[in-house]
Amino acid sequence: MPITAGIDVGTGAVKVVVFNVEGGEETCLAKRVDRLRQRDPLTLATEIYDEVLASAGLSRGDIAYCATTGEGEALHFHTGHFYSMTTHARGAIYLRPDCRAALDTGALHGRAIRMDGRGKVLNYKMTSQCASGSGQFLENIARYLGIAQDEIGVLSKQADNPEKVSGICAVLAETDVINMVSRGITAPNILKGIHDSMADRLAKLLKSIGGLEGVIQMTGGLALDTGLVEAMKEAMVREKVAAPIETHADAIFAGAIGAALWGAFRHEKLARLAEQADAA
Repeated sequence: MPITAGIDVGTGAVKVVVFNVEGGEETCLAKRVDRLRQRDPLTLATEIYDEVLASAGLSRGDIAYCATTGEGEALHFHTGHFYSMTTHARGAIYLRPDCRAALDTGALHGRAIRMDGRGKVLNYKMTSQCASGSGQFLENIARYLGIAQDEIGVLSKQADNPEKVSGICAVLAETDVINMVSRGITAPNILKGIHDSMADRLAKLLKSIGGLEGVIQMTGGLALDTGLVEAMKEAMVREKVAAPIETHADAIFAGAIGAALWGAFRHEKLARLAEQADAA
């Protein structure tokens, strides 16, 4: 009964999950996400990890494999590390078994990933970190507008005349927003315009990886932004992409989930190799 942990240290938040993987069944025992808020990410990850284990009635010694992703490789107690596109692909499959593509929308960039039914990455493309399509950019705009992050999606969906911002450069886009505010454009119309701009670029990114079959699963923190999700559905229609795009309540945990499940796979593989070596 291997119990594995996944720790995703992102640029905006730390996500931790603990899984029991046995007989083909994958059961989440505990999970938690905390925003960094200028705290040291490795210190925060260590604290959250121990607290999540305690909430599940476990200790570090009970964990067969502790897998990290994102910036978590620097955690001294981890067993192994996986690239984030690999973990988001596997996490997306867990959240939606029939999906064959994932759209990871994080704090610094967007990433389109195509994978097979096991979560093996077949192709991927990502936006640049300077683009105006990231969670950090949207957070900066919300702060300028005096809006809490959990209000962004609701307000965006109230727009009646959205104005798009610059689709490439974050600096130019922020200048656009300042000009919009000075012209009296409402916050809902500004936010909807930003969401539409982001969605258009992300939809094109998805098209660029080709072979879009089945459901596309959104992952990462922005997958919980209902305004962006709605804008993505609209952008996919504009881009004539037939594959439906969906989100999930646990989309923010996709990277951590994928790390834990790949950790279980690697643990079992190493155990089999050890058995073969002993039998030889």
